[in-house]
Amino acid sequence: MLRRYPEVGEPLACEPVTKGLLNHGYRVSTTRGAFFLKHHLDKRHLDDTSGEPAAIVRQHRATQRLQSLGVPVVPPLSDTRGDTVTVIGEGCYALHPWVDGLHRAGAELTLAQSRRLGTLLGTVHTGLEQVMAPRDGPPDPDGPPRPGHHSPDPADTFALIDDLLAAARGEGGRNAPRDAFDELAVHRLVERRALLEQHAHRRPPTPDGPATGWVHGDFHPLNLLYRGAHPVAIVDWDRLDVQPRAEEAVRAAAIFFVRPAGRLDLAKVRAYARAYRRATGAGRAELAAAVHRVWWERLNDFWILRWRYRLDDRRADPQFPAVSALVVWWTDAYEEVRAAFTE
Repeated sequence: MLRRYPEVGEPLACEPVTKGLLNHGYRVSTTRGAFFLKHHLDKRHLDDTSGEPAAIVRQHRATQRLQSLGVPVVPPLSDTRGDTVTVIGEGCYALHPWVDGLHRAGAELTLAQSRRLGTLLGTVHTGLEQVMAPRDGPPDPDGPPRPGHHSPDPADTFALIDDLLAAARGEGGRNAPRDAFDELAVHRLVERRALLEQHAHRRPPTPDGPATGWVHGDFHPLNLLYRGAHPVAIVDWDRLDVQPRAEEAVRAAAIFFVRPAGRLDLAKVRAYARAYRRATGAGRAELAAAVHRVWWERLNDFWILRWRYRLDDRRADPQFPAVSALVVWWTDAYEEVRAAFTE
């Protein structure tokens, strides 16, 4: 691998980086410094094509262009042929400069830093608007209207809840011993079914047209490095995609500013959201609609349980208590949450 990058020197050590759910990363030390080697995993079993070479190249080009605008990103190095993706066997790899920094959860951020976070995400969105071409080009005025982004159907969710409940209860031939996580999963699944039955009529309508804005796609504390009080690198652009931009702003806030008990720090959310709106020009109605759609998405989402019970992957289990509690609190505090994003 490093033979393709003669300017980085001779390898001295290679240590795995422990954090990260969807890819493998390594700190590579050489005679000329430190580098980050990223192994882009094949995620097609998750209906995710972000690990394919063409998608990785697109991510790399986006970060190169964003860096030219002053956005704190870490584009990959180019090899002797000018390529940024190395395919070895069935694996795709990229080499990046190493960036020293720390991850900071929302609880560690001051109000001023929360505002800076909102401005940063807004800068990412407006920067992507400048450097990325529209995915599908302009719509054909004589063709049929393109569909918008559908919201989850509660009928599908009810079926999923039944399936996950059977797994959490040890039914259907699952032989793993049950533990406290399984008990909590059963409690939350039964609770969520009752909430969905109560609020099924609030399913968001399908938008009139498709989303047109490019987004990072996975903006959360483990994908942002700080040095002191300042963000120095936004990493992991695997989920770069065209999606409703304001919804990414709401999703990010729900991750950064959730407290362990499953409540949002609404003072920080308010500071963050105001800064995001100023940076992007997004209106209050756009944020209100995004809050509703993300709330509904969370009400119908069980990705952590699907990983555990369908994929036998428990890496995300520690997130479940706060994530599952948040949607219950959010439903009860719906108006307060919406106000925090729109005032």
